[in-house]
Amino acid sequence: QVEKVTYEDVCSGRTGHNEVVRVMYDASAVSLRELLDEFFLNAHDPTALNRQGNDSGTQYRSGCYVDSQEELEFVRSVVEELQPKFNGNIVTEVDLVKLYNVAEDYHQGYLEKGGRNGRAQSAAKGCNDPIRCYG
Repeated sequence: QVEKVTYEDVCSGRTGHNEVVRVMYDASAVSLRELLDEFFLNAHDPTALNRQGNDSGTQYRSGCYVDSQEELEFVRSVVEELQPKFNGNIVTEVDLVKLYNVAEDYHQGYLEKGGRNGRAQSAAKGCNDPIRCYG
């Protein structure tokens, strides 16, 4: 609904935007399928409507946004395949990227800067896993 937004705008829940993380990956190291399995099965609850953890509102809806029609069809097929593994319906919004805004500088490397609690965390943990998240 709004082309250029700030983090505070998104937090209002009135822009139609979703708070997301852009994932860039090396397909020779990890496949899109592996990333999708991690996202749907381990990283969050894809059956929670407009909520993740203690955060609620449309800006916290589960979403997976891709760059091509081919990726879109693939993600949708994975969602169909994974649905029986869940008690509730997967409500993850799957669509092409439309309006993506890079967060302001103060929100980049958020956890390394101390996050919400002022305890900095390093992304360089010496891990050799092809998929890892810190936080």
